[in-house]
Order: sequence, then structure tokens, then C-alpha cells
Amino acid sequence: MIAMTDMEFAQLAELIKARTGIHLKTEKRAMMAGRLQKIVQDKGMTSFSEYYRFLQSQGRSDTAELALLVDKISTNHTFFMRERGHFAYFQQNVLPELMNRQSDRDLRVWSAGCSSGEEPYVLSMLIDEAFTGGRKGWDTQLLATDISHTALEMARRGKYGADALQELPERWIKKYFEPSAGGEYSVKPNIRSQVLFRKFNLMEEQFPFTRRFHAIFCRNVMIYFDQATRYKLVRKFYEWTEPGGYLFIGHSESLERERTAYRYIMPAVYHK
Repeated sequence: MIAMTDMEFAQLAELIKARTGIHLKTEKRAMMAGRLQKIVQDKGMTSFSEYYRFLQSQGRSDTAELALLVDKISTNHTFFMRERGHFAYFQQNVLPELMNRQSDRDLRVWSAGCSSGEEPYVLSMLIDEAFTGGRKGWDTQLLATDISHTALEMARRGKYGADALQELPERWIKKYFEPSAGGEYSVKPNIRSQVLFRKFNLMEEQFPFTRRFHAIFCRNVMIYFDQATRYKLVRKFYEWTEPGGYLFIGHSESLERERTAYRYIMPAVYHK
């Protein structure tokens, strides 16, 4: 096993933060060393310093090599109906409000940091139920983004084991999933087609959107950022939220009310 020095950890952690916003504290050194072992060894390298120089050379820090690094150190842990109170509020308050006021019939929702797809698929199911299965005349396709190529591939695949569906209502499993090979269940095409998955780095200086969103879900993502990075991102979210729109963050995250232009609604829910 290749050991990682304090200097090597600091170099790689700085690179990761600069490119992704993820702030790795020193206690994560063993985790990083363990997850990167195979990459370094497969490249025939003998130290993490050699790997760091490789990433820095020839612009590789902006290519597939960084994507592989991010995939290895990212924690893509999520599950269906995680923090279900948010979904209840979205269903009971946000959706009826938006459906009543959107004369252009354009509903724009962004799942930022969508991981393996459970969150955006639940949102799409809630939207489908709100429209009682008929979205004619409405644009309800929602955007789901993540920095991890591996997570996005899992999300696009839309297949989950039976255990993963335990938190979902039984009628949803029958309505929105179909049995697949190997004991898995596939999200039905009518729901999958309503989610647009894209790779996106939240640290981009300019967001490439043309219109603001009525609801942004960025839950349990900012826990990996330091405070300065977190508030810089929240300011961008505010800019890209429609007046009257909502931001949902994770329950383990919070915003100081005097430091954000959003208005506090309830734990981890904010309004513009």
C-alpha cells in the first residue's frame, strides 16, 4: 500500500477544492489514500506526489483524469424519499402555487447534485401526480445535474434493487416502476423522459442557463464545502431562482438569515 504524506494530501485536497468546491479536512486523508490507491498503482506510480504532478501536467486537471479523481472521492449516498418533509412541502404547497400562477405553463425545477437519480425521479413522480398523469401543454421536464460521471450513469440507467424502493408508496412502485432483470426495478419511460441528466460542476463561474428556476433542490451537497464556497454558491442559486421560487437544502445544512437574500420558510427551505 502506498502511503500518503501530509504534503501530498494538502496538494490533492487543494486541487479538488479548486475544481469542485469539495473541502476535505485532514481527517479525510486515510479515506483519500484508500480510494486513490488503485488509480496510482494502475498507472505504475510509486507515490501520490507523482500522481499529483501527472494531474497538473498538460492540462490534465481539466480532463477525464480529474473526472476519475472526483468519482473516487465523491460520496454519492442517497435514497428514495430522503428528508421526505421536503417532498411533502413541494407537493402540498409549491406545486399548487406554481401551477396556479404559471400562465406560460413552464415549470422549471433543478436537482443540483442529483447523485444516482432518486431525488429527481421522486420530484418527477410528484409532478406527474399533481397533473393527474396529464401534462398536456406544460413543459415539466426537470434538470438533474451532478459532477460525478459514475453517479450520472447510474441515474440515467434508472434501475434500482427492491430494497431501494422500500420507502416509496406501494402504489408508486406499481405505477412508476416495472420489473427488470436481476430482481431490479426500472423507472418507467414516462418518468425517465421527464428528467434531463447533465454533468455540471457547481463551481463554474458562469451558469449556462437561459431562464431561472422555480425550485432548486441542492440537498446534502454543501456540507462538503467550506463557508465561503457555500455562500458564493447560494448567491448564484439566488440569482437563478425565479422571484417567488424556492431553494431546498439538506437538514444538516443551514443558512444564516443575515447572510442570504432568501427568506426562511421552514428548516432547510427558503423562498425568494
